Amino acid sequence: MIAPLTTNTQAILLLTAPLIAGRNESSADLLTLTEYNRLARILREKQKQPADLIGPDAGETIRVCAGAFGGGRLESLLGRGFLLSQAVDRWNARAIWVVSRADATYPPRLKTRLKEDAPPVLYGCGDAGLLDSGGLAVVGSRHVDDELISYTENVGKLAAQAGRTLISGGAKGIDRAAMHGALQAGGAVAGVMADSLEQGALARDNREPLMDHKLVLISAYDPAAGFNVGHAMQRNKVIYALADAALVVTSDFEKGGTWAGAIEQLEKLHFVPVFARDGANAGKGSAALLQHGALPWPNPHDFDELSQALAKAVEDRAAEPKQEPLALLLREQSTSYKSATTTEPPPAPPPKVEPDAHQPRVAPAQALFNSVREILAHELAKPRSEAEVAELLKVSKPQAKAWLAKLVMDGELEKVAKPLRYRVAGTPGRLL
Repeated sequence: MIAPLTTNTQAILLLTAPLIAGRNESSADLLTLTEYNRLARILREKQKQPADLIGPDAGETIRVCAGAFGGGRLESLLGRGFLLSQAVDRWNARAIWVVSRADATYPPRLKTRLKEDAPPVLYGCGDAGLLDSGGLAVVGSRHVDDELISYTENVGKLAAQAGRTLISGGAKGIDRAAMHGALQAGGAVAGVMADSLEQGALARDNREPLMDHKLVLISAYDPAAGFNVGHAMQRNKVIYALADAALVVTSDFEKGGTWAGAIEQLEKLHFVPVFARDGANAGKGSAALLQHGALPWPNPHDFDELSQALAKAVEDRAAEPKQEPLALLLREQSTSYKSATTTEPPPAPPPKVEPDAHQPRVAPAQALFNSVREILAHELAKPRSEAEVAELLKVSKPQAKAWLAKLVMDGELEKVAKPLRYRVAGTPGRLL
């Protein structure tokens, strides 16, 4: 029995979902994640919620939001009720449930770790409770040989025997091998799909584990949507956010979704410890990930060794001291803005694999701004003035003001008046 959609979820679907049932193409007017987050902040400020956009006083709520989006656009999206009913009938027939960020049943790990990057809507099939259990994420390339498939299936088997939920992306190759190994051993599996959730929900091999509460399949994208490279890239952060630790079995070097997801985790998100296979046969991509900070995978022989390795990695990570903002800037070699009182040279950067000359490089100014964005995302949970931010970053007040203005424009920070201060957008308050 599929629980009926909450009114909040209905509104969010109308605003952000393509509702593919009944037509082949999605609307070009759908709110993007950035736009939806902006709308959610407006609603919170007015002590409203998405349900108020389709409730008895919807007209007034829409008018409140019209300045940012245009009333006509919102009204057009919210008027797709018949198309939504068609889509819901289709999802119910396939045992697909839907939750939104405004629902209490939305996976708490995603809200806590991804915050406004958490998908506004999640579609799923199977036991949603498996999404709260943590576990081992296993990811890797699509095109691999039989030997590596067998190796990965054994990892899935060990995870199952250790009582760890196996989390992966559902793609062919490494993802499916890990999931298959875990399911064959009676373990629990969470598959985070970038496309074709409908097909996964109806696949013969998935029926029994879905019914036995051993498998849950989720997607941030319409269940009927086909493959999209951008979607495949974005779902990586969801995989890592649901896990306690992760293993990259194999990766291309400086290209592909596996590489991008692992690098994002190692250098920006830092949700979980990331392992990579080591050794002569691991490949160039794995070797590069180790140089970027991944841990060498210990190749456990049994589930007890696997449990010990994961527990130690998680414990060591929890014991790591939080890096101070200035130290982070120095690590990123942002020497143009270091404190005038600093006399010691910045620490030497870790050795890096020489990048491909054809790969685009991040400009120094953008790299510095990315560092600032990451720092302020942590440090502005409480409002700070321009002067306080300038002191925090050890830069001039005009430079701090320019960065703050850019982050406000991007919707990542918001202003707090009287006196003027800045804080992370949407805090405090419930994420919608």
